[in-house]
Amino acid sequence: MNLLTKTFKDILFSVLPITILVIILSFSLVPIEIEMLARFIIGAMLVTIGLSIFLMGVHIGITPIGNLMGESIAKTNKYSFVLLLGFILGFFINVAEPDIQILAKQINVATGGIISGPLVLIVVSVGVGILVAYGLIRILLGIPLNRSYATIYTLILVLGIMVSEEFLAFSVDASGATTGAITTPFILALGLGVSQLKGGKSSEEDSFGLVGFASGGPIIALMLLNIIKGKVKLEGHMEAFKNHTGIIGPYLDLLPKILLESIITLAPLLILFIIFNYFSFKLKKGSRNKILKGMLYTYIGLSIFMLGVNAGFMEVGREMGQGIAALEAKWVLPAIGFLLGMVIVIAEPAVYVLTEQVEEVTSGHIKRKVILLTLSVGIAFAMAFSMLRIMIPNLKLWHFLLPGFALGALFSFFVPSIFVGIAYDSGGVASGPMTATFVLAFAQGATNAIPTANLLIDGFGIIAMVAMTPLVAVQTLGLIYRWKTRGR
Repeated sequence: MNLLTKTFKDILFSVLPITILVIILSFSLVPIEIEMLARFIIGAMLVTIGLSIFLMGVHIGITPIGNLMGESIAKTNKYSFVLLLGFILGFFINVAEPDIQILAKQINVATGGIISGPLVLIVVSVGVGILVAYGLIRILLGIPLNRSYATIYTLILVLGIMVSEEFLAFSVDASGATTGAITTPFILALGLGVSQLKGGKSSEEDSFGLVGFASGGPIIALMLLNIIKGKVKLEGHMEAFKNHTGIIGPYLDLLPKILLESIITLAPLLILFIIFNYFSFKLKKGSRNKILKGMLYTYIGLSIFMLGVNAGFMEVGREMGQGIAALEAKWVLPAIGFLLGMVIVIAEPAVYVLTEQVEEVTSGHIKRKVILLTLSVGIAFAMAFSMLRIMIPNLKLWHFLLPGFALGALFSFFVPSIFVGIAYDSGGVASGPMTATFVLAFAQGATNAIPTANLLIDGFGIIAMVAMTPLVAVQTLGLIYRWKTRGR
């Protein structure tokens, strides 16, 4: 119970800033209906409660499963078996990821059904599976992180030249949405399990980086889909996004659907655990039941969290984005974007998991609060730049992503290896369910108020911006650490 109380306090102070910001804006710059504001406040309460229960479930259920599976994979001396298991685990854990399900649905709705949501989900999951498999092999073979990332992102840059602007935005957004509330803790634990069993001086550094590999898979997979299918003429359909009516009604309407979706979300992981436990783990009854209890907490927490996000957050995000973009003082949009970026990252569940693990693995040498502050500043700039991109027609997504990823790859050769892994993992975890819902909806609302903006090009891509800036921000922190260490 102490764990739940501590987690609840942390989450409460994480969700409060964005809640307060929305309430202040609703009574000043962007008045919204009382019903919608009431739904938002209820949603904020559900997000806080759900996230607290969810993270407790992750701690006692999901993370131990990832560690056990990582150790089981590392014990096998057959690289073909490691590749196969890595692909299967990466594929199914991503199919279960709520963030990518949300994004796939958003793409399907925004394109008027031309791009199928299930197709996006399957293609992205294949990409994740392939790069998770490579990431595990990399740990076992000791391939340097910086070379691997440089190769992957060079391939992405080459493919990026060949795809349409819409698919560029979709693919890089999918990268950020892939590493969310379910995928991140599992993949972090998987990498930790493999690296710890391998041992050696590099085990601490190898504990991070696998989430970063998982983030690259969706970009390559969706870009290849666009190249294979050819450029399809796409049009945005903003009218397809409809607001709820009533206060409690939307929650009651969505509850059965979300309860079912949460079961589907966690079922693959539960089945994998049962199979692995029967053939490999062979846990005692007490340990097995503790993990199953953690899975139950995860299910309850995830359901409450997703209910709050879907019924209370997304529509307010769209309404806020549209209202602020319609103001005469155009500078307000990037300014609010900057503030939103600072507070949204600390409300992400996966950021909490990663920063805790960073502090634990490094024995407190890299403080959780320092990483959080670095991410907040980086993502604040990502949001501000994204709003400028929506406002200025000549500003393109690649104008930011190309130099950003290039800087990330360049820095990786000059900072301590552990910061390389943390940076790429941070890029994945920063763009979680809050970003995939509230922030994406905010951007889409803003495009609706600006005549020169395109929903499919400018309304997407913001998740990618949020995922890219930590690569530069955290590795800049790594450079500072290196200079300080040399000065001693």
